[in-house]
Amino acid sequence: MRAGAGKSRLPQLPMEITAFAALILCWQLGVWMFHPRPIILPGPYAVLEEILDQPGFYLANSVATVTNTLGAFALAVVIGVAIAVAVVHSPFLERTLYAALVAFNNVPKVALAPLFVIWLGTGSSSKVAMAFMVSILSIVIAAVLGFRSIQPEMTDLGRSLRGSRMKMLLKIRLPQALPSIFAGLKIAISLSLVGAIVGEFVAAQQGLGYVILAALGAFRIERVFAAVLLLAIIGTALYYAVEFAERRIIPWHVSHRHRMTRTPSAVQG
Repeated sequence: MRAGAGKSRLPQLPMEITAFAALILCWQLGVWMFHPRPIILPGPYAVLEEILDQPGFYLANSVATVTNTLGAFALAVVIGVAIAVAVVHSPFLERTLYAALVAFNNVPKVALAPLFVIWLGTGSSSKVAMAFMVSILSIVIAAVLGFRSIQPEMTDLGRSLRGSRMKMLLKIRLPQALPSIFAGLKIAISLSLVGAIVGEFVAAQQGLGYVILAALGAFRIERVFAAVLLLAIIGTALYYAVEFAERRIIPWHVSHRHRMTRTPSAVQG
């Protein structure tokens, strides 16, 4: 029975790795079949060789980008959820602050990146600010939706038990809003990475965005592809890290029930 249960789980574990390997294989097949010039499309082996030749260089720049991304994401989570709570409890803030955020989100962020450099300098602060502005609205919208999706019976029960606003927020509203909030977080973590790269494009001395820009200027296309490949890996890892936290914090949600189910043989085993 246990052997059967193990077989039922094994194909699910490497699915993401298999998909990634398939993409790399298609890339390599395309290089073999069409023979593009390396300056247009280097092969996966050349890109991997580039990374392995300078692992310290790519590690340092990856750490810089990830640090900016996570810093912006943490700020967006704290401030975004706080704004959502305020908007839900204040019609005035909904008409002013929330509307202003929506309007500001329509402004091209690339146009604001030089201003962040002028205001905050060329260090990490301007990159964090850029990534923060790109990602915060998705968290605010998702959190507002979650807080407003509470069943009226739940809020009536809280009031009947004479719960304070803070207790109702922590015991009723927040737990019920977590599925929507995590949906926003999974979008925000990707947007934070995009915002950090945009900031590094404008003015930076380190980070994978800086590596791409400098490599383009020197026609080091294999270095460009190496940085892009690392960004894809980092972005995927960050997304699944948020999803992992979601499964641990709200395993009861309907979106995760299929992960908790087992075949009859697995249950018996």
